[in-house]
Amino acid sequence: MTSFIENSEVPLVLIGGTLCNARLWQPLVERLNLSAIICLTLSGADSAPDSSRRLLEVLPPRFLLAGFSLGAIVALQMAADAPERLAGLALMSVNPLADRPENADIRRAGVRAARKLGHGAWVSDTLWKKYVAPISFNNQTLHDILCQMAQDTDPRTFSHQTEIAISRRDNREALGSLACPVLILNGEHDPICTADHHRLAAGSAANAIWHTLPSAGHFFVLESPDSTAALLRQWIMESLKCE
Repeated sequence: MTSFIENSEVPLVLIGGTLCNARLWQPLVERLNLSAIICLTLSGADSAPDSSRRLLEVLPPRFLLAGFSLGAIVALQMAADAPERLAGLALMSVNPLADRPENADIRRAGVRAARKLGHGAWVSDTLWKKYVAPISFNNQTLHDILCQMAQDTDPRTFSHQTEIAISRRDNREALGSLACPVLILNGEHDPICTADHHRLAAGSAANAIWHTLPSAGHFFVLESPDSTAALLRQWIMESLKCE
């Protein structure tokens, strides 16, 4: 069993992605063995700056920050807005670039289609094989978790999350000025946030360590929880040493 890490003064803040909730983090929380973890779902804001402002208003003065997918985009915005508050930054399945203008109509059409079909069924039909590595295509348990998280997300929240993705900024410059340890993680089989996206993020940060999880996809957090937790624990311990 992993050793217990006392981090009550510098909690770990986990920000999930589109159509995700706390179930995304459950396997990691069980493996990290930390004293203080805050799991957040993005809702109520329709831009990364607005999300950042809302979260910074209620979070502790100092914290470790880890974001997954859309959560990583918001985490990057928080790094730009309040770098002095971050003890460490982890970006998982991240695309650090601004969204392409032509994606806006496609994304909004997806929201409408998901509302009509049902979020869970829509994820199963359109995104499942983009979300995970081929080795996981027949993993019914994982499939059901992803679809249930989507189904549990109300249409208004999905619409807000989509607008965050559409309006996101390129915040790579913020990575270059961060003094805290930065961890970049991606799955080997991820057509959504590719190796090139993570290479750009890692190359923008002076203190970045980049790892690719083999035989995993966009949702490597759920596909490879043991390996992901081990890498996060290393980053957490290194970040706490710098406090």
